[in-house]
Amino acid sequence: MRSLPSLRGPRAPPLPLLLLCLLAPVRRSSEDGRTPAAPFTSLPVREEMMAKYSNLSLESHNISLTEHSNMPVEKNITLERPSNIELTCQFMTSGDLNSVNVTWKKGDKLLENNYLINATGSILYTQYMFTIVNSEQMGSYSCFFEEKKEQRGTFNFKVPELHEKKKPLITYVGDSVVLMCKCQGCFPLNWTWYSSNGSVQVPVGVPMNNKYVINGKNANETRLKIMQLSEEDQGSYWCHAIFQLGESEEHIELVVLSYWVPLKAFLAIAAEVVLLVAIILLCEMYTQKKKKHSDDGKEFEQIEQLKSDDSNGIENNAPRHRKNESVGQ
Repeated sequence: MRSLPSLRGPRAPPLPLLLLCLLAPVRRSSEDGRTPAAPFTSLPVREEMMAKYSNLSLESHNISLTEHSNMPVEKNITLERPSNIELTCQFMTSGDLNSVNVTWKKGDKLLENNYLINATGSILYTQYMFTIVNSEQMGSYSCFFEEKKEQRGTFNFKVPELHEKKKPLITYVGDSVVLMCKCQGCFPLNWTWYSSNGSVQVPVGVPMNNKYVINGKNANETRLKIMQLSEEDQGSYWCHAIFQLGESEEHIELVVLSYWVPLKAFLAIAAEVVLLVAIILLCEMYTQKKKKHSDDGKEFEQIEQLKSDDSNGIENNAPRHRKNESVGQ
């Protein structure tokens, strides 16, 4: 925990250090181009570190916080190779800066020494400078400003991510397929491939009965060619990129289908079409048959009606003949 002179905290910097801070030249941040109103001075540890790793590039990053910030502020930083790191947090408050305590942590571990604090106007600055040379130094670095409530800014360091299509790659038995992983704007030291049908990853051997071929047109990409695919080749394939500061990986899902699979779908569709046509034909035949029975019934009724009419006509004519005979007599 660090604080300004007369503030709470066990390691308040001495007055000559603050005077050096005010007299030192202003340093411009390479991250956002702003010039801090109050510069920082160098500690002996920082000067020793800068001399030892003077050949490494400098990465500068800033985070701004206020007393009204409701959520922690986070910044993701991609780092491919060893570098000198300069992290700066600024905290703006309307209260008394002397009541603000400042600390730095890596993950949950409290960082001591090698960070500075300074104030100007209503803004409190803190800066932490270190060097990342291996994977153990990667991770999250956070600055904390504790006033009425705690405000936190976090810098997350990670190696570059790999880019690949997220959708499964579908192919067929007997075909060949090329799986590709790419790292945009970065150059891994080495690439490796693994296959997995479950929770265990197995390195892909090259060559293996002329089954696999690994190559890449550029240093930032790798290609795995699998020939004479079988259903056993189906599963997850992982590409690992190895950097100086860690590893990054991405997986590709490979689906190998038998030619019977699309054929089964075609046969199922054909069966549905045949069934539908058969149902339509049966309905048509039933309709025609019903119509024919209806027509036959009507024809029968018409014949019966004609017979009935003829019978009535004969009966009506018989009395007339008898009547005419009577008149003649």
